[in-house]
Amino acid sequence: MSAAPPPPGPLGPLSILQLHGRFDGSAAKDRRIARLMNHWGSKARHDLLLAEPGADAGRALIDPAVPVRFLAEPAFGPNGGPGRYVALAQLMRDYDLILSFGWGGIDGVIAQRLLGLLMGLPPLIHHEDGSDLRAVGPLGFNSDFYRRHSLGAARALVVPTGRLAHVAIGQWGEPAAHVKQIPDGIDIASYGGRRLRSELPGVAEDGRLILGARVEDAEPHMLDQLLRAVAPLDEAVRLILLDAPGEDAVLAARAEALGVHGLCAPATLPRPQDYLGALDIFLLLSAGEPAPLALTEAMAAGLPVVATETGDVAEMLAPPNRAFAVPPGDDTALAKALARLAGDAALREKLGAANQRRAAQCFDESVMFDLYGRLYGSVAGREEALS
Repeated sequence: MSAAPPPPGPLGPLSILQLHGRFDGSAAKDRRIARLMNHWGSKARHDLLLAEPGADAGRALIDPAVPVRFLAEPAFGPNGGPGRYVALAQLMRDYDLILSFGWGGIDGVIAQRLLGLLMGLPPLIHHEDGSDLRAVGPLGFNSDFYRRHSLGAARALVVPTGRLAHVAIGQWGEPAAHVKQIPDGIDIASYGGRRLRSELPGVAEDGRLILGARVEDAEPHMLDQLLRAVAPLDEAVRLILLDAPGEDAVLAARAEALGVHGLCAPATLPRPQDYLGALDIFLLLSAGEPAPLALTEAMAAGLPVVATETGDVAEMLAPPNRAFAVPPGDDTALAKALARLAGDAALREKLGAANQRRAAQCFDESVMFDLYGRLYGSVAGREEALS
């Protein structure tokens, strides 16, 4: 194991141990914590310990100037033995603050529950994002059992969505005051302004409205639902799939068969959000992502939105736009919502402006930075450490 960090001084950087199952950069929590670390810079010193050693591609998201180390041991989670809680506790006591993330980091919470008072462990904050809620733990108990019996040892439970807050209170028995809902934030200002339609790969100006759709976590049948809904508007709307694998022969043929001509599915859009300013309408089909970042980005860009009503989607939208959150699988409702927006320019402008205002009020990264900074500093007993 790497050498333990030096004892933190009262005016030095906050010493933080993070416990993750994985930190490969693919999860929302990886991107969030990297942005927080980059924002705080030298105000905090971070050590990361992973239950799956080597699953650390997310380190590329962290600014090289940030003081961070990835520890090799002790082993915990599926790779840890029965003595892992003692080994974890011995490591944990050298820090100002412990941050555990999801089911992959639950061993840290259990160690806090078993040994926190005995070993004088520092405070721990647990985070849940909605993944692995149906995992099965040791002895065959589901993950809810372990959360119900261990999360009380954490000083706070942080969740990004209201739906997950209800799960924590209703299923895990967490007191409402213990649950802190902090939505993920983005740099709202960077999404403002319009872009030329000619900047969209493969799109020529033909007078049609541009409907940009993201189906990144959708199931295959949902793409057919989208195509069926767009087909009656084919002469008025041009469909662009912002995260499709490419306009291959099968996809193009399927679109044509369903009455959508000129489908655009660029094969290389490394940052689909950069093209939002060229769209007229944004559509999001989601299989269940509780708080899709793509939705926040579209709102920040001032777009009217049609979306499937999953997770916190409806609550995220500005109130006037919530009527355009449709039930999953309802072809008729989806087609009606698209047709209404396509036929009313004033309504599109009104909803886009309302979404942009709500994004600025609720989902700007400055709000996220402030809420996390105040929570972490307060729990660690150093109120201004991350301000």
